[in-house]
Amino acid sequence: MKKIHHLNCVKISIPMNDDVIGHCLVIEEDDQLLLIDTGIGILDVENPDERLGNELIEAVGFQLDTELTAFHQLQKLGLSPSLVKDCVLSHLDPDHTGGLTDFPYATVHISKEELLSFAGGNPRYLQHHLAHQPTIIAYPESKEEWFGLEARKISTSLQTEILLIPLFGHTLGHCGVALQWEGKWILYVGDAYYMKAELENEHHPAGQLAEARAENNAERLNSIEKIKKLTREHPEIEIFGYHDREEFLRYTTKNQLV
Repeated sequence: MKKIHHLNCVKISIPMNDDVIGHCLVIEEDDQLLLIDTGIGILDVENPDERLGNELIEAVGFQLDTELTAFHQLQKLGLSPSLVKDCVLSHLDPDHTGGLTDFPYATVHISKEELLSFAGGNPRYLQHHLAHQPTIIAYPESKEEWFGLEARKISTSLQTEILLIPLFGHTLGHCGVALQWEGKWILYVGDAYYMKAELENEHHPAGQLAEARAENNAERLNSIEKIKKLTREHPEIEIFGYHDREEFLRYTTKNQLV
């Protein structure tokens, strides 16, 4: 049996939007689970000052709730969190990595550039989110392509083909995640955009926020152009990001792409 479960594992309140989400994916394949981005974790909620820090909580607008954690949502779905063997990360910002400690034996998959930025002490990251020392596979630059974009094939025990697609800019090693599903392709773009409306309106307020948070805004804009081109040339590809609630709502009535 194969399913994709769409989970909202983050709640953020900011002046322009008091209900920003964090759209994580769970790939269920037979008796194995794979998580794409992990949201906020149980330890973040139980020990917010220690894990996140009051300054970050207030700056980002985190609204912490144990029920939103991927761990608890998997249990509600009747799935054992112990079956999560792999966590594929678009990047290492705290709202994407907090749940890693809830799946301590899962292998973490990330781009080499992102891991190097993290290991170099980049202050945007929380080093203790990887302090449990998980097995990490870092994927370097590849000559392989996917619809004209660089593609780095992820090695997991699942049969589902999964690729890291470099969409740099938001962070130095930020990637989208492409997966082949039921005869078609899905591209989860992470934080390459915050709202899909940014693809049509370069002056959208969310784009201004994205610019402020970008490690390299020129590369971020280049990644936006790549997504626009892919959307024009391959409308059959399902594309969505991490924070856009309207995209997430497409999947709330059925937890499986068909």
